[in-house]
Amino acid sequence: MSDKAYILFEQQQQDRGIDLSKVKDKLKALKVETPSWGFGDSGTRFKVFQQEGVPRNPYEKFEDAAQVHKYTGTSPSVAIHIPWDKVEDYADLGRHAKDLGVSIGAVNPNLFQDDDYKFGSVTNADPAVRQKAVNHLLECVEIARTTGSKDVSLWFADGTNYPGQGDFRKRKHWMYEGLKTLYDALDDNMRMLIEYKFFEPAFYHTDLADWGMAYNMALKLGPKAEVLVDTGHHAQGVNIEHLVAYLLDEKRLGGFHFNSRKYADDDLIVAAHNPYELFLIFAQIVSASEDADAGIRDNAENIAYMLDQCHNLEPKIPAMIRSIMNVQTQYAKSLLINQEELNEAQAKNDVLAAEEAVRSAYEIDVNPLLEAVREEIGAARKPMEAYQASGYGEQILARGKGGASW
Repeated sequence: MSDKAYILFEQQQQDRGIDLSKVKDKLKALKVETPSWGFGDSGTRFKVFQQEGVPRNPYEKFEDAAQVHKYTGTSPSVAIHIPWDKVEDYADLGRHAKDLGVSIGAVNPNLFQDDDYKFGSVTNADPAVRQKAVNHLLECVEIARTTGSKDVSLWFADGTNYPGQGDFRKRKHWMYEGLKTLYDALDDNMRMLIEYKFFEPAFYHTDLADWGMAYNMALKLGPKAEVLVDTGHHAQGVNIEHLVAYLLDEKRLGGFHFNSRKYADDDLIVAAHNPYELFLIFAQIVSASEDADAGIRDNAENIAYMLDQCHNLEPKIPAMIRSIMNVQTQYAKSLLINQEELNEAQAKNDVLAAEEAVRSAYEIDVNPLLEAVREEIGAARKPMEAYQASGYGEQILARGKGGASW
């Protein structure tokens, strides 16, 4: 995109009453964590598809993740999953990450792949299994402490497949007991992000089925506990931007996992199917970041953003780059909503004017803006083209097949 295109874009936004310097500052501040597991082999319930060149260990995962940050300028941290990313020396892994220009982000416990967790982890009827799960949670707190991570991100597969299989209320109490033990082990500058999912792998019920249950647990635990929203973890038709606004107003939106879904938790490239939904979610966050309530503003500005996707068919690094670019695009569009016009239309109950204020921002081509911002932060104006021209994708083919997987 030429400088002429940006000059024209800048003039158009000035005519709309948009402070572009403020928009650019917010875009530069946007940080989206990449998941270590997104660089390894993955697949469906039917098969894991191996690709040439995928990382063989956590160190190589960070090398690939550093490429995403190098070209987008927006992904300086990498979430780890234990035991998928288990190493003997986490401080050494942290140093390796730093040398690559990135850092270790959220620590994610794995409480669903061990055979002992067949009937649940922290909500298992067997107290020995519950204790094993809690011990793993505490292990992850120690890993976070060692790596300097501030977030322990929690998702539980616990649930049942049939009526009568488990006692709902007992399991609720066991869940709280496990979370409370973890909560008490956190340092004051740490937080736990409680994720939820309404089904899968359990099909009759899951112990943390929706945002309300996660929110209730967070309230009972205290201020270091917040809710994590994943765009793929809801039933069809759920208004995600509404619940995002609700949690922001309650100052409890701690994290957001980006992916795209058509049917269920498809974990596809974010904004691949419904980019307007992501734009509307960001619109609520942008609005909250300008609220008169300092607590709401602080919550909106401290959301832990992360990709949580499984690239089964497409190459891993380009898929991550595309995902980050899609996030940047929808965030940029949301920043171009004229809030004064929108507020005025809402106050007058002018339905069409309010809808137009939102939709018109979505229809703007923000490529000139994004290319200018990337250049100013030292990233590639066109991240995908720059990565493909780098030759890195060809270099890592020497790793062969059979890399790390989950």
